[in-house]
Amino acid sequence: MELKNKRVLVVGAGKSGLAVARFLTGKGAAVVLADSSNPVYPGGELDRLAAVGVKLSLGGYPEVKRESFDLVVMSPGVPLTVEPARLALEHGIELTGELELAYRFSSAPLVAVTGTNGKTTTTTLLGEIFRNAGKNTLVGGNIGTPLVTEVERYGPKDMIVAEVSSFQLETTNTFKPKVALVLNITPDHLDRHITMEGYVDAKAKIFANQEAGDFTVLNYDDPRTAALAGSTRARVIFFSRRTAVPEGVYVKEGGITARLGEVEEYICGQDEIGIPGAHNLENALAAVAAAKSLGVATTSLAHTLKTFKGVAHRLEFVADINGVRYINDSKGTNPDASIKALEAYPEKIVLIAGGKNKGSDFGSFAEKVKERARVLVVLGQSAGAIADAARARGFDKILYANDFKDAVVLAHQAARPGEIVLLSPACASWDMFKSFEERGDLFKEVVLGFK
Repeated sequence: MELKNKRVLVVGAGKSGLAVARFLTGKGAAVVLADSSNPVYPGGELDRLAAVGVKLSLGGYPEVKRESFDLVVMSPGVPLTVEPARLALEHGIELTGELELAYRFSSAPLVAVTGTNGKTTTTTLLGEIFRNAGKNTLVGGNIGTPLVTEVERYGPKDMIVAEVSSFQLETTNTFKPKVALVLNITPDHLDRHITMEGYVDAKAKIFANQEAGDFTVLNYDDPRTAALAGSTRARVIFFSRRTAVPEGVYVKEGGITARLGEVEEYICGQDEIGIPGAHNLENALAAVAAAKSLGVATTSLAHTLKTFKGVAHRLEFVADINGVRYINDSKGTNPDASIKALEAYPEKIVLIAGGKNKGSDFGSFAEKVKERARVLVVLGQSAGAIADAARARGFDKILYANDFKDAVVLAHQAARPGEIVLLSPACASWDMFKSFEERGDLFKEVVLGFK
């Protein structure tokens, strides 16, 4: 992809947009970085970009027409309904995103992970698996480092493991991972994708360009995901915690077992993996499927499964205070993720939930709250909707918090020895925080203050 002297508009001045603007400028492109708001970065990032020639268009978008731009790069957080995207398509200007851009400049084998839930844990686990197997490995994408800043440092003998979201996949057209994982598909981001069909179509772009020599790893237990097997040209590897699939990775007599071809191979006991919960067993099965398809040795793979302890903000143990365990699951940003979190513990739970709804229904979540929680603390924009759903199912031990710190204090006061205080909001953080990480960090700070 030739970028020298190309006129490029980057839409969205967030983390991804800043990385893209920096990358494009380094390739000799004439870059305009635009944002509908006026973001402020105390570290002076925007000033540094301006100093190397990036033109800033903040508080609004410039007019997009054929004679002004050769390429428009969309940040994943900006919907394709905004004017620059619509005009680019109308005028025949190439429209792309950071993930596609990074792919075009990469030469290392790529493992890409998508799904409604479990992406970060599975991506991070796979990164550890390949590193422990001796591969120089980049882990990035929708978590941590934008791929475009690092991909050129990795070659054919290395490995890239990327978490990819439906927003990132929307703007891909040649993106083709060696291994594509779809972990599950449940309702999420319907405020942007509008319909489940639109959401599924975006996820399915992860394998749209794969060929016979590639691998598509799919969840056999999730009907929407399993149904995608007929849409890929790659070799399908299923994973299942309920069924011994003909080819794939599954649980047999308590052991994680892989059968890729004729030979069935025992990996390790399901109770030996280092991350709790049935959903994390599924994540481990998916990771094994990807790793075995690329030839990772079983001894190395089993060692990593046993020693990997998970990621921050996903069922993260924070403290045990007076017999109460505090768990940070701030990454539970939709009802299905929080249902899985509630299912991960046998103890009674004091649950903190609420935030910005992304078009989700809280009915099934409320059923699980009734089953597993003793007390529910609600807050944020969705507090009323969550409380109403719980009350409609006969659960009335509900506390209303004024703000986030108040929610943690209320949960602390309500909890009894032997119980768990679980932050798993079932909502996005954007009504109160910049990110789920910021929300989780504050939870940890407040909890550790109780000591």
